[in-house]
Amino acid sequence: MPRRPRAALSAVLLVLACLLVPVGAVSTWAKYEIEDADAYVATMAPLASDPAVRDAVTAAVTDSVAKEIHAGPLQSAVESFLRDAVHSFTETGAFQAAWNAANRAAHDAVQSALTHDSDGAVTIDLAPITEQVKHQLTEEGTPFANRIPVRHTEVTVMKAQDLSHFRKGFRMLQVAGLWLPVAAVLLAVGGILLAVRRRRAVTATALGAALGAGVLAAAVAVGRGLTLDDLPPDVSRAAAGAVYDALTDTLRTAAWVIVGVGLVVALGAWLSGRLPRGGPGVPRPHRPSRPFGTFRPFRPGTGPTPPQPAPPQPAPRSPASLREDL
Repeated sequence: MPRRPRAALSAVLLVLACLLVPVGAVSTWAKYEIEDADAYVATMAPLASDPAVRDAVTAAVTDSVAKEIHAGPLQSAVESFLRDAVHSFTETGAFQAAWNAANRAAHDAVQSALTHDSDGAVTIDLAPITEQVKHQLTEEGTPFANRIPVRHTEVTVMKAQDLSHFRKGFRMLQVAGLWLPVAAVLLAVGGILLAVRRRRAVTATALGAALGAGVLAAAVAVGRGLTLDDLPPDVSRAAAGAVYDALTDTLRTAAWVIVGVGLVVALGAWLSGRLPRGGPGVPRPHRPSRPFGTFRPFRPGTGPTPPQPAPPQPAPRSPASLREDL
């Protein structure tokens, strides 16, 4: 292939590879962490020990139960006791199990909101937690415990209508899954092999991948701020931020790993072109200089014909030797 078309095709392949780096990271995250129920529950499980999430669950369960209990003058005392009881329950292993069950049930709503035209909000049902609190207080003989209603107390995570512009693209990313990162690698390899200057192509590809991953990390950070700004006033921003961070932790980590690897590879490729052959610490081979005036043999085709030395002249003879010849 001629030099110019080869260089142009290599550049196109490398640009496509760099563009697919952030898109491939998002598609892998959407496929293997959001769509998979077990992975989603495992991602949300650590939030059971997050203080902001526990406070939000305590407030939601307490407010829901307090609306159904009428204790007259003791109402405030009952609410305070109930709040302490619910908060204590959030520190137990039973709360962890109830939290996982609630998130497994909410996964279907999350998937539906992200992939289908649904107007329903994504919520987490806290009824299993209320059931556990009622059972624990009843066994301890707490007054009014048997009067605690077990109703569907739902905490809104996101509104489905807010995702209407992203559903089609998100679904396409889930379908693509791991194929986009594989395509990015194949395009990068093909572009480097076709490149006229491969070391420079490796450096450019590594920097491009790092730049794309950096843009992805910045988009995740900006998305966090926009998501929290759109929350209704009655939703805890701290708890919502913890949920957002948990869901995007893998994506954010992958972006920074790609940035680091890209910069290291680019630096290594650049240094390899600056160091002498043989590696650092190996001196360049020394060529002895020729003394001035040293005769160089002529080789045909290497330049103009050098001047030929004059033939040796006979030494002058003395008069006595000339008389003898005569």
